[in-house]
Formats: sequence, structure tokens, C-alpha cells
Amino acid sequence: MSIKDLKKSLWVFHVNTGSCNGCDIEIVASLTPRYDIERFGMRLVGTPRHADVLLVTGPVTIDMEKKLRLVYEQVPGPKIVMVIGNCGSTGGVFYESYCLAGPVDKIIPVDVYVPGCPPRPEAIIYGVAKAWALLEEMGAKK
Repeated sequence: MSIKDLKKSLWVFHVNTGSCNGCDIEIVASLTPRYDIERFGMRLVGTPRHADVLLVTGPVTIDMEKKLRLVYEQVPGPKIVMVIGNCGSTGGVFYESYCLAGPVDKIIPVDVYVPGCPPRPEAIIYGVAKAWALLEEMGAKK
């Protein structure tokens, strides 16, 4: 993948690792005509093999730990991992629950955090802009 390709679009694969779905609803809201994140080139894809960015929502449950690692390995490099919401960052209201493997950064490396419970679509768009800049930076180094 070249830097030229990154300037055209940013393909994103979304993984819910145990969230309450509040963050997922805000991700969908950012795709609606009101916020229209696709105007910036972001597009949700159906397989991690086509993604540049991995969006993760929720704390990682014990059942999702191996699955998240598998999805992360399937995303081709250079790649960015974005955690959407407080639960994926710290465990949020589920902190120290018996069924959690931990926040996302204990399982896979995280590049961008978008805080909030749930974060507004504007915050998600800002996070995508940060991810885009990081990907361009990674592409320039290669």
C-alpha cells in the first residue's frame, strides 16, 4: 500500500469485544448523512483483510481475547488500532469484572483512543483524522 492510496480512502473494520453497544450506535451515527464521515474517505469493510484501521469498542471479554488477536493479525500493515469509548480504554463501568480479559491495550497495541461514554460522532471523526495522520506518517517512513 502506498501513501497515494491512503489519501484516497481509509477502510475500517469494526469489532465489538463486549460493549453495551452505545459506542456502536455512535459509529453508525457518524456514517449517517448528518455527519457523513464517508466524505473524508472512511468506509466500513466486511473483512479485516481489507482494512487499514481496526475500530474496537468495549472491554475485551475472556471469550473475545483470542478472536481479537486473530482479527488484529489479519489486518495488513501498516495498520492503526482505534479504541472507541471508555470501556475499551479502561474497562469503564465493567472495570474488574470477572468476565474481562482487560482493556484493549492489554491484548493488542492501540494507536488512537477516542474517550467518551459513548463518544459523540464528532469525537469519532476527530479520532479518524488522527488515525489518518498516523497512517500517512507510517507510509512516509517506509
